[in-house]
Order: sequence, then C-alpha cells, then structure tokens
Amino acid sequence: MKKILLPTDFSENSVNAIRYAVQLYKDQKCNFILLNTYTPVVYHVEYMSVGAAQFGLLDAIKEHSQTGLKNIQEKIETEFQNPNHIFSRISAFNMLITEIEQLYSENTMDMIVMGTQGASGLKEVLFGSNTIHVLKNAKCPLLAVPNNFTYEAPKELLFPSDYGIDFTEQHLEEVKNIATLYTSRINVLHVATADELTAKQEVNKQKLATYLDDTAHAFHTVHHHDIGSAIAEFQSESRINFLAMINNKHSFFENLFFGSKVKQIGLHLHTPFLIIPAKA
Repeated sequence: MKKILLPTDFSENSVNAIRYAVQLYKDQKCNFILLNTYTPVVYHVEYMSVGAAQFGLLDAIKEHSQTGLKNIQEKIETEFQNPNHIFSRISAFNMLITEIEQLYSENTMDMIVMGTQGASGLKEVLFGSNTIHVLKNAKCPLLAVPNNFTYEAPKELLFPSDYGIDFTEQHLEEVKNIATLYTSRINVLHVATADELTAKQEVNKQKLATYLDDTAHAFHTVHHHDIGSAIAEFQSESRINFLAMINNKHSFFENLFFGSKVKQIGLHLHTPFLIIPAKA
C-alpha cells in the first residue's frame, strides 16, 4: 500500500492538493496521512512556566488542529468514496520540516503531496516558504500542486534533464508508476547549451533510455540560452500536464529553482510538479 503524506494548513490551496492526490491515485491502494503541525506564535519555552493561560492557548490550538484534520478527512471521504483508500491523521506540536523528517525516519510515508502556496498566497513566487523548505530537505518524492489547479489525467509528462545524473531505477520509479497508471508518455527534454553531449552525458542518457524502455517516451532537444523559458515554452506547446525533475545538488535543477530564475519560471508553472531527490 502506497503511503502518502498530505501536509495541510487548512488553506484552500492545501485542500486542493489533497483532492488532486486522491484523484491521481484513485486506482492505487493508498494510505493517506493527513498532517497538521502547530506552534503558537507566542510560544517560547521560558514562558511555559508562567501559568495556565499559555497551556489554555496550547490546548485551543491543538483542538483547532485536530478538528480541522477530522473535517478535511470527512469532506474528502464523502467527496471521493474509494475502497482503495484509507486515511489517518497526525496533529503534531512541531515545526513542519522537523515533523516530516521524523516521520520519514520512522518510515511513515513514501512520498509527500502538498500545495505550492499555503495561507500566505504569495503569487509572485513558485512555492510558499514551507514548500521550499520541505522541497530542499525532502528525502522522498514531493509532488507540489499549484494553486487552483483542476485535476486532469496526466497524459503528457515532462521530464527535463541535463543528463548530469547517473540515473537509477529508483529515480524513475514514481514517474513510471504514473505513466503506467494513465498510459502516459514521458517527454524527456534536454535544453542544450552546447552543440554536443559530453561522453558522460551520453552514458547517462543511454541509461535513462534503458530504464524507460518499457514505457512510452520521447527524447527532445531544444537549443535555448534560458532553461526556465525553454521548459515553459515546451510545456505550453506540447500540452504537458505533469512536470517531474530530479533534485540533484549542483545541477541545473538547483540553479533553476533556487537561483535568480525562480520567479520567472514560477510565473509559467501551472501543472503539478514532482520533485525526486537524487539521494534518499
């Protein structure tokens, strides 16, 4: 059974991501773990000895968290009645990143699905701060769902790569899983900044081709000076409705999403985005 963690801050964006997850995996047996973390804004260890007022506040926030999770579970189970799916809930007095790391170490989940914005709703950037932190630290695949994205079957998957990664089966596991569920095509996109691939890139490309041999796929090469723009243009021209990338340190992924171009590509990204860690 697939174990999927669904962090939520009860914003509409986070609930939309949950809806996307249960529809995407409708034909797969899944345990969805709803997670809400809470820490009072005024919380400081030295204040906890002051008296009952602080504990009263903590109890109220804890109750709000537990009730919110219960309400979301009931809403989703009513809206999507699916015998393949079971739900569990975690309400944790913790920071989100710390809680996710702890849950991962306890083998609680195989992947994470969350919204890109959260309650702050900053539209000028691709991800809200929570998602950015989770993305940077996640040791399992993370699927980020854009605000207001309406579910559609992922028939055309885009997988940009600079062929700088020594691919393993684990890197491709979830992309291939989704492609199999929907008889989709995986479009491998290389944005070329040089005329030819290096010997290492050629080896990595061939290894990728071998792993994709039993899945519908196509290799594309475009020459462009700006990787973010090239990805956005390919998406719009090819009716892509699902994007997947490997988050490899010191790769073009890191430059693309944590460098100066993050806002630029953020303006164009309107599809769910699967981020696969290079190393677990």
